Amino acid sequence: MLSLCIDTAYKYLTVCLIKDEEIVGYISNECFKRQSEEVFVALEELFKKSNIDRRDIDSICVSVGPGSYTGVRIAITIAKVYCSISNIDLYKISTLRLYAGGNKNTMVVMDARAKRAYVAVYDENKCLLKDQVQEIENIDPKDFDVVLDGNLIGKQDKTIDIPLAFLKTKEVWEKIENVDFLIPEYLKESNEYYR
Repeated sequence: MLSLCIDTAYKYLTVCLIKDEEIVGYISNECFKRQSEEVFVALEELFKKSNIDRRDIDSICVSVGPGSYTGVRIAITIAKVYCSISNIDLYKISTLRLYAGGNKNTMVVMDARAKRAYVAVYDENKCLLKDQVQEIENIDPKDFDVVLDGNLIGKQDKTIDIPLAFLKTKEVWEKIENVDFLIPEYLKESNEYYR
């Protein structure tokens, strides 16, 4: 099975191809607020570099938030349109679960602005603290390995290998039975994104 994975929810643009249990190609760049300008170029480059025809894709997995209001919608829209046209399976994954990467004892901290952060804790693919918004001053990293925006809570920022994270979380991708019902998971009201 050949899956196209897309994440544009935060400051990264990641597109990757996973065939069975192997990453066969990927492009992953930091391009905060430029994903919409670069995503189609990245997809074209990915297919060309991997020597794979886009018609060979069997499914798409997309991260659905939380994250950037526009960023989350970019990947979801591409996935929904492609799956509808090609009649292939669509899967989703929480952006925070994806960024935890199937690793042990991992807290994901992502800046949500206005002195708040999106936070979740996963141990491998088991959820210990569900995705939520917290005031930064209330976040306790305990003994967790903190990834992403650790600087917000006095830890070092830690980058994520997003293509590998898609592969390591494959067992918890959630299948969407009707692509029309896939919606972003923002965790806060849309008007708060403008604060």
